[in-house]
Amino acid sequence: MPDTILVVVEQREGKLNRVSWETITAGQSLAAATGWTLEAAIVGANAASMGAEVATKKLAKVYAVQSPKLEPYTADAFAAGLKQFLASKQPKLVLMPHTYQVRDFVPKLATSMGRTVISDCIGFRHENGKLVFTRQMFQGKLAADVSFACDAPWFATFQNGAFRGDKAEDGATAAHVETVALEIADNVIRNKPQEVFKEAKQAVDLTQAEIIVAVGRGIKEQKNIEIAKQLADALGGDLAASRPICDSGWLPMDRQIGSSGQTVAPKLYLALGISGAIQHIVGMKGSRTIVAVNKDAEAPIFEIADYAVVGNLFDIVPPLTEEVKKAKAGG
Repeated sequence: MPDTILVVVEQREGKLNRVSWETITAGQSLAAATGWTLEAAIVGANAASMGAEVATKKLAKVYAVQSPKLEPYTADAFAAGLKQFLASKQPKLVLMPHTYQVRDFVPKLATSMGRTVISDCIGFRHENGKLVFTRQMFQGKLAADVSFACDAPWFATFQNGAFRGDKAEDGATAAHVETVALEIADNVIRNKPQEVFKEAKQAVDLTQAEIIVAVGRGIKEQKNIEIAKQLADALGGDLAASRPICDSGWLPMDRQIGSSGQTVAPKLYLALGISGAIQHIVGMKGSRTIVAVNKDAEAPIFEIADYAVVGNLFDIVPPLTEEVKKAKAGG
């Protein structure tokens, strides 16, 4: 029988995380390259309720891995539960999205099984029967090829935007969904999550945004950010920034895009007055369509932009906002 690739699909409060579709795309690509079987698992207290949605994709099987102890989320419960499940299924490769939650529990899970993780991958290749994963180093300045030296199961996480979620293939028929009940002992969970901090509720998860309008030094003054905000509001998108803007306190740190901020892959990314330092590009180069506005025709951001607008953003953005409003009003 062929080996198995298992994609662990992430859900939050009963809703599938958008980046999990990207990981399914990665799994389908890996399965095509290796000839291995592709399966998926949803983990949570009510995982079965989401099984049908995942089962629409081209997968051999979907597991709804359940236990009341998986809600609310704790690293202890997820690591113990997944260890138990993986021991029974014995997949060759386990893929996960490189989210905050996965980063929290996967080191504990892999260590408890005596395995390692290749994290934050941006690609892979299969050559001479060997899997090689590519991950960035030194804030994107170098790319390293890494392979596993340990026994299976192998663990790998993919960076947000490394694959496109809309490219995940649908199956000819729905995959079978099998519910798996876990037995997690009471003494496994050593902490009790409290209510989410108020600050965290206000924080922005830009990884889920489909449209982002980001500003850089070219905005000149904090008061001018309102120009970008009006465009973001007109488009129904989110406002973001390069590091200098957040370091200056003009926007909160949770709006920062880049190697020391969030990594995003929206359908549309508008870069206003952003020169395109490598630290910023690392965080948004996976965007489907990139529109850059900069008065410097030699700005590095233009090297990755799909549409490059050379000009003063103060002359371009306000009329663009008005045109967007008119288009929406007319539609």
